[in-house]
Amino acid sequence: MLDHLPNQSPSKFEIPDATRIAIIGLGYVGLPLAVEFAKKYPVKGFDIKQSRVDELNNAFDRTLETDTEVLKSVLGSDEVGNGLVFTSQAEAIADCNVYIISVPTPTDINNRPDLSLIKKASESVAGVLKVGDVVIYESTVYPGVTEEVCVPVLERVSKLKFNGEFFAGYSPERINPGDKVHTLTNILKVTSGSTPETADFIDKLYQSIVTAGTHKAPSIKVAEACKVIENSQRDINIAFVNELAKIFQIMGIDTHAVLEAAGTKWNFLNFKPGLVGGHCTGVDPYYLAQKAQEVGYHPEIILAGRRLNDGMGTYVALEVIKLMIKKDIAVKNSKILVLGFTFKENCPDVRNTRVIDIVKVLGEFETCYEIYDPWADPVEVEQEYGIKTFKDFNQLSGSYDAIIVAVSHREFLNLDYNQLKKSISSVIYDIKGVLDKTMVDGRL
Repeated sequence: MLDHLPNQSPSKFEIPDATRIAIIGLGYVGLPLAVEFAKKYPVKGFDIKQSRVDELNNAFDRTLETDTEVLKSVLGSDEVGNGLVFTSQAEAIADCNVYIISVPTPTDINNRPDLSLIKKASESVAGVLKVGDVVIYESTVYPGVTEEVCVPVLERVSKLKFNGEFFAGYSPERINPGDKVHTLTNILKVTSGSTPETADFIDKLYQSIVTAGTHKAPSIKVAEACKVIENSQRDINIAFVNELAKIFQIMGIDTHAVLEAAGTKWNFLNFKPGLVGGHCTGVDPYYLAQKAQEVGYHPEIILAGRRLNDGMGTYVALEVIKLMIKKDIAVKNSKILVLGFTFKENCPDVRNTRVIDIVKVLGEFETCYEIYDPWADPVEVEQEYGIKTFKDFNQLSGSYDAIIVAVSHREFLNLDYNQLKKSISSVIYDIKGVLDKTMVDGRL
């Protein structure tokens, strides 16, 4: 238990020595959080997937966010009791007093927020919740979810009173998968709490591991809102340059050359055209739009940006097919190589990848496509999307009528593209603009 009496909030000034933390959800967000806290506190990492727990207990992280040696260094307990233990059993986290929930919050097939996982996680925590405990949410949500959706679940299952017997907070995750520069500890952390004392406690808790510091938001809803607008802003800016790419394509102007020239102005924002997927930028705007509609406002710019970005995969596929037709390459039964399937470069994350939109169109035109991605797990892709990918370059059959560079993995920068081409007329389309312009037939 925390060092305060029932019906009181956590201490304003000190993090209790008895703090024991449980991290719920051990993905791209939860695992780095568990590792950092385990350097200073007793931590239990909880995940419903036993296979994930088994891998982590063997110091293997398939997301590649945490190095094996770093994971090994915090596994178990040190001489003062700090360290990390993984479990898939909810009862094993019953002795903790701070619960941090970091489960995915995706959208469904109709782009509506899917809160099922965060509700289930709340039920699991509520089953072991005690007087004085603190529950912190890191999952991306629209403003109001913590207090209007999750807290009622905690109260119903635990039979405890919110802000009297347990407390809550929200601290939005800012993990950038694959980024080894902007990591958890050197990105400023936004914090919030359900009472002033809780907010102080949560802020100091994160300050103890985040060297970049913290920003204490005035309310949980403000913290929730800041998360969704960060990625909505990025989504809209990318949508703008994607629209520019379409306009300049019609006009015969190179978009990258235009952006390079415009970028010489000191306050020009440096966004590039491309596919917008992943667990944040391609999802968060829908969460904000959902809440806006619930309160009676129809968001125009946000949804327009989403429609434009969601259509870019289809646009690219059709551009490639146009180029093939112009070169008298038969589209049906043609061999097309798609380079990359993850949602971003040098990262194994395939969540909400928009490369799938390209693949679907290629399938509709009855092409014989192959997908090569040295980062993506073929088993995961097969389970999630029902398509086959290759992780080993030597598995490719070679001699392609068209090649699409969909993701700018470093492995793709030095490939011999001439060797991959079926003929001198074969099409190369570079979505990311990473190849020499003279090598490609088209790019965004």
